[in-house]
Amino acid sequence: MKIICIGRNYTKHIEELHNERPLEPVVFIKPDSAILLKQHPFVMPEFSKDIHHEIEIVVKISKVGKYIDAKFAHKYYEEIGVGIDFTARDLQEKLKEKGLPWEKSKAFDGSAVIGNFLPKSNFNSLENLTFELTRNGNTVQKGDTRFMLWKIDELIAYVSQFFTLKIGDIIFTGTPEGVGSVAPEDVLEGFLEGTKLFRIQVK
Repeated sequence: MKIICIGRNYTKHIEELHNERPLEPVVFIKPDSAILLKQHPFVMPEFSKDIHHEIEIVVKISKVGKYIDAKFAHKYYEEIGVGIDFTARDLQEKLKEKGLPWEKSKAFDGSAVIGNFLPKSNFNSLENLTFELTRNGNTVQKGDTRFMLWKIDELIAYVSQFFTLKIGDIIFTGTPEGVGSVAPEDVLEGFLEGTKLFRIQVK
């Protein structure tokens, strides 16, 4: 399986990092070794002193597809959830300054938290979903899929032009504003429409 991530998909997050608004989705990949195993803590890596949390809606692909039309994209997933795209922000900034790929700052071991999934049939619409990240019981990020620049089905259609989507692949759909640093002993919890889908400890 592969993890396909979308950057810069919420305007306020683009603004908080002083990035340019993209004309098409920003796509990068995480390897399966980036997945934080269930019941395991997130261990701060030695190569960064500024790890940021980025909560995102995640989608699990349920059907093989290539060159998917957006109007049929809903047939390629049955479950959604939330996860964290951990980012070594200090390393990312150095890479961006040099025009180099982001992978070392985005795709390191344990950088992808994938929570439990819920059937998409639980929700009346996927275009009006709220999701939230708390740190030590306090809300630090709150998002709403209404504010996505590209909706879930549009992202699936776009990504499938470049990569064959396979059963079990995961798509991270972008983070809203409020990203920030984590520290050892932090407890992070992720919610979709008020339902808690993950809890992790930072070490």
